[in-house]
Amino acid sequence: MSNIQPTKPFSPTPFKPPFWLSNAHLQTILPRFIAAKAPNYRRELLKDSLDESEIAYDFYDADETRQGDDKYQKPLVVLFHGMEGSSDSHYARTLAHAVHQNDWHFVVVHFRSCGGVPVKGQVFYQAGDTIELEHALQYINKQYQTVYGIGVSLGGNALAKYMSEYRDKARCEAAVIASAPVDLISSSQAMERFLGRRIYTPYLLNPIVSKAIKNNLTEDEIKAIKATNRISEFDDIFTAPRHGFRSKNDYYYQASALPHLIHITKPTLIITAKDDPFLGATATRGDVSEQVTLIDTEHGGHIGFINYRKRKFDLGWLPSTAMQFFVEVTNTDDEIEVESA
Repeated sequence: MSNIQPTKPFSPTPFKPPFWLSNAHLQTILPRFIAAKAPNYRRELLKDSLDESEIAYDFYDADETRQGDDKYQKPLVVLFHGMEGSSDSHYARTLAHAVHQNDWHFVVVHFRSCGGVPVKGQVFYQAGDTIELEHALQYINKQYQTVYGIGVSLGGNALAKYMSEYRDKARCEAAVIASAPVDLISSSQAMERFLGRRIYTPYLLNPIVSKAIKNNLTEDEIKAIKATNRISEFDDIFTAPRHGFRSKNDYYYQASALPHLIHITKPTLIITAKDDPFLGATATRGDVSEQVTLIDTEHGGHIGFINYRKRKFDLGWLPSTAMQFFVEVTNTDDEIEVESA
């Protein structure tokens, strides 16, 4: 078991937005319009685990100079983004500024085809690709003494599954998982409800369909993909066969983190809003190991957690909660500061 663990139960400030801001869809949609602008990232392009496609690593560096081959001593927070996300996603921007404000390093590791870097091989990304996460974290760990992981949405499921599969060998000292579809089958069903199909599905599906049809497909494949109007249909036609699964159900079953959370041995925080319109079944206390802390908020939508303070919108709850968890896990005396966004 890991020798790094909280000295006491983790009890963050509760998330309680005003009643007029508690609507799940408002929580989900509004943050993308009010988050701070993206910082001036430092980009590195590195080959993926298959040595085929280039992956964008967008760093926001702390004020620290590396001495020779020594590792950076200030902590680094690595973010694994959601479906069709990037370092320009609202949650990435918010986290980048919050981490940098506390003089820590930050990096967004993009999945294949994301961040404006096209795929060069046949493989895109899928929700359970822990080999790709290990590949990225191995590179990062060579440079930074302390690495913490944050995964949101699809990236949250991937990070949760990574922490459970790699256990003590996981290269993150601790992890925070937010708004993650840890049960992909029920989450895909949730996305097929009326608002999911009408509002969220086109926003997520259209970009990845555009990428897929440029990837050396046959005319029949292109025709079938263009006809999809649900993420589950796209996964059945494209994601599953491209990544070696028999069907979308086989993919959802094998890629879901939920059955594996009981094996996590390093401190992990899972944050889920009960009104998240993207999610189906979520983790309960009996599903996870003693190293996992669960926070289920009444409101927050999907990667929202937006509040209203001092006459302005505030996106600080998620980053401050995540970073405070990291501080308590490592038993440091740091105090976390997060400004309103």
